[in-house]
Amino acid sequence: MPKKALMIIAFNNFRDEEYQQPKNILAKNRIKVTTASSSIGVAKGKLGLETEVNLTIDQVIVADFDAILFVGGGGCEEYFDNEIAHKIARDAVKEKKVLGALCAAPEILARAGVLKGKRATMFYDNGSLRRGGAEFTDKDVEVDGRIITARNADTAQAWGEAIVKALSD
Repeated sequence: MPKKALMIIAFNNFRDEEYQQPKNILAKNRIKVTTASSSIGVAKGKLGLETEVNLTIDQVIVADFDAILFVGGGGCEEYFDNEIAHKIARDAVKEKKVLGALCAAPEILARAGVLKGKRATMFYDNGSLRRGGAEFTDKDVEVDGRIITARNADTAQAWGEAIVKALSD
């Protein structure tokens, strides 16, 4: 049975490379990728990438996926205080799924309360990880159990590779 990953992006202003590079790596490793956002239709990245959204976040059933991945970019702020996104993150941890977040998106995980006692990294240390109970490590990619965080677009490929490794363990 092939593995399945859900990539959650902002409908507007997600970071193109942070979506496309990991998606390509997952697909190359025969991991089926589904894209979710706050709306159905064609989402648009900061640099102009357009991608079809398969389902809205309120339609997500975490049990259907092996990995739940939050993509960064300025638009991901729409999920910072979004209870549906927080529940998805909490359910992913409860169901022992791989949970990932990149760039600014680890703040979603911190606000969801799933980083307590965990090591994590993000674009820059704005204090949100510490407020969420995490240790900010400033690494390019941080793996703590089934939670994988990464810093920015430059680390998107390494983040994707870490997710593939976690799904094959």
